[in-house]
Amino acid sequence: MRILNNIVAIFVILIVGFIIIPLPPFLLDMMFIINITISVMILLMTMYVKDALQFSIFPSMLLITTLFRLALNISSTRLILTQSGKAGQVIETFGSFVLRGNVIVGFIIFLIIVIVNFLVITKGAERVSEVSARFKLDAMPGKQMAIDADLSGGLIDESTARQRRQDIQREAEFYGAMDGATKFVKGDAIASIIITFINFIAGTVIGMVQGGSTFQDVLNIYSIATVGDGLVSQLPALLISTATGMIVTRAASDSSLSMDVSRQFFSHPIVMIISGFTLVSLCFIPGMPIPQILIVAAGMLFAGFNLRKKNELAAAVAVKTEAAHAAAGQPDETDYFKNIDNIYDLLKIDVIEMEFGYSLIPLVDENSGSSFIERLVTFRKQFAMEMGIVIPAVRLRDNGMLNPNQYVIKIKGEEVSCGEILVDYYLALDPGNLTGTIDGIETIEPAYGIPSKWITKDKKEMAEIYGYTVIDPLSVVVTHLSETVKKYAHELFSRQDLNQLLETIKKTGSTLVDDVIPNQISFGGLQKVLCNLLKEGVPIRDMETILETISDNASTVRDLEVLTEYVRQALKRTITRKWSDGGQIRVITLDSEVERLIINSISKNDQGTYLSLDPQSTQKIVSKLMDCITKVKDAINIPIVLTSPLVRIYFSKMLEQFYPNAVVLSFNELNSNVQIQAVANVTLE
Repeated sequence: MRILNNIVAIFVILIVGFIIIPLPPFLLDMMFIINITISVMILLMTMYVKDALQFSIFPSMLLITTLFRLALNISSTRLILTQSGKAGQVIETFGSFVLRGNVIVGFIIFLIIVIVNFLVITKGAERVSEVSARFKLDAMPGKQMAIDADLSGGLIDESTARQRRQDIQREAEFYGAMDGATKFVKGDAIASIIITFINFIAGTVIGMVQGGSTFQDVLNIYSIATVGDGLVSQLPALLISTATGMIVTRAASDSSLSMDVSRQFFSHPIVMIISGFTLVSLCFIPGMPIPQILIVAAGMLFAGFNLRKKNELAAAVAVKTEAAHAAAGQPDETDYFKNIDNIYDLLKIDVIEMEFGYSLIPLVDENSGSSFIERLVTFRKQFAMEMGIVIPAVRLRDNGMLNPNQYVIKIKGEEVSCGEILVDYYLALDPGNLTGTIDGIETIEPAYGIPSKWITKDKKEMAEIYGYTVIDPLSVVVTHLSETVKKYAHELFSRQDLNQLLETIKKTGSTLVDDVIPNQISFGGLQKVLCNLLKEGVPIRDMETILETISDNASTVRDLEVLTEYVRQALKRTITRKWSDGGQIRVITLDSEVERLIINSISKNDQGTYLSLDPQSTQKIVSKLMDCITKVKDAINIPIVLTSPLVRIYFSKMLEQFYPNAVVLSFNELNSNVQIQAVANVTLE
């Protein structure tokens, strides 16, 4: 782990060493291949990030890769001049492939690549970085004022405002760093040209004077080595320059570049249709390659008409919905909103909302024979039986702005999760014990993040024979929705839901409710306790036990989080049943030194108690825990950490920001009849 933390520093030291220490041809070939690989990875990263801050280390990577290329250039020059042009197989292969026996043509191709890299891509990226940095810095005061206004108006809290200020600061620093970092690429291009001429001229002179070869032999040897060396350095430089231009020209988006291009470039089918007919008209020009033109034109026309047909289908569905509303007696939209009271209806936010691309509409439309609504009803019933709350109705909408196969899950109007479904396929999940592999479209299961494949119906039986877990598309969507609801259950539980829950309890135990609320705890305080339980996956179905525990302890305990701990201990049978398996529970324990360190770091103020552990100790504990989770991941599906009662609440809060899926329990929350099996222990050593 320590080596991985210092790998960049070690790599930079090695790069400096390459400048001084002669490298053998075999090792130099390996370094060239690593250089090309890193360049390809950086280019792909710039295409898949949603905004520049997701790749904020790019300016530093630009410096490291430039230094790496220059170090390899120096090492290759040393070999070319001392080994009669023999500097490894990579350089020789690149040089021979480009020259093809013609030195002049080869040099011209090489110079064109250098000029394109230097004058077009690098200069453009440098200018864009300079302008972007200037605009970002000029816009900072206005953005800061907007954040302060939102904070003063109560639209955001202090933590959100602090995060936004940090993002603005990081964004300005990033573009400022990019403005300077592009100079590295520019200098690298100039250095490559100089090194290329040094290799060729100096190599030719050395070959004639010291080698005793003919001029023609020397020219062939050193031209291959020079052009090969130049190409090996310029190819990664071209990739890095393209990545530089890519990241400084990307606007903030909610998806990758590929998804943005497919969504925006193909959003107007008429453009593709007109382009196809324009290509067909070129066939009337004498001498034009008609077969090639017809192939491209046919592809454009087919794609254009196909997209237009799908858009018309989505529009027809929208028209059908509007017609249904009109038949129900809804007035014209303009007349309807003339009444200002109707505008307030627009301010209502659906608690749970799902939006679908047009290809997924038949999957959830009852008129198309879908059982999606029935599945939602079944899930709502099961969730109420398991967790003790009733989830609100799920609003379903179609969204033409989404990809055809994409769906989005929103909580209180904001997107929290999304996924893509292939309607005519099945999802084959890899459980880890396959007896064979099957061909399919690689993907990640949206609910649990399991590697999987989309397979056709004819491969379903074979996939099951190989050990895959095969799921139909509708089940994928329902499962994803259910897991999302479980994750955000504490946000879905409103005071109105609590009021309905208490009214139900009053039918059998009105005395208990009246005794606790508001004498022992306020209505809002009870909601906070229940939300604390739901946030960590503890069911609240046993409301009588919860209210009795609050009644017994609320008079002496004012801290709602501590009161929640007493409730958790009273629900030990529920907690034991939920996380035990076959009468035993496998856990990760904390060493006594770790617990002692946490206890000694507990501080208290007017608002309550909190953990004031220093960042170094926090990082060390979390790192050790992650090591333990990695070691036992085959033995336990959900990491469960067992602590003492005093430590549980603080350790759970600390772990939440690093590993939110982990479960933290205390000894007092487990039944005495359950067998506890410790599979790992977190220590400070």
